[in-house]
Amino acid sequence: MLSGFKQFILRGNVVDMAVGVVVGAAFATVVGAFTKDLLTPLIAAIVGQPDFSAIVFTVHGSKFMLGDFVNASVSFLLVAAAVYFFVVTPVNMLVARMHRSDAPASPTSKKCPECLSEIPIDARRCSHCGQPVGAVQAA
Repeated sequence: MLSGFKQFILRGNVVDMAVGVVVGAAFATVVGAFTKDLLTPLIAAIVGQPDFSAIVFTVHGSKFMLGDFVNASVSFLLVAAAVYFFVVTPVNMLVARMHRSDAPASPTSKKCPECLSEIPIDARRCSHCGQPVGAVQAA
């Protein structure tokens, strides 16, 4: 029973996911601190509010922490942007580079000038309408 658990834990995708979660949590903490300590005061200086997270309003005795919501929203957008620009975009470029072929494949069929059906490139007559076809015409 323990050997199965050991095999499960040491699988590559489980370890990669665990590392991703830990790094993501640490990155979220950094982005949260950046938002709270640098970005919020900058926005507050522009808006004129000394502490952006202190923006609250009350309705029937219930406090709505608007500033905390804005901080969380900005943190989310920063994390999403960082993941997109520093992870997704480079991985997509790497995958595209790996799948790029130098020359396109040569055509194996051509269109009949009469009926426009696909016929083999070396055919001299169309198998659908019987018309003679001339030189190679790429599809």
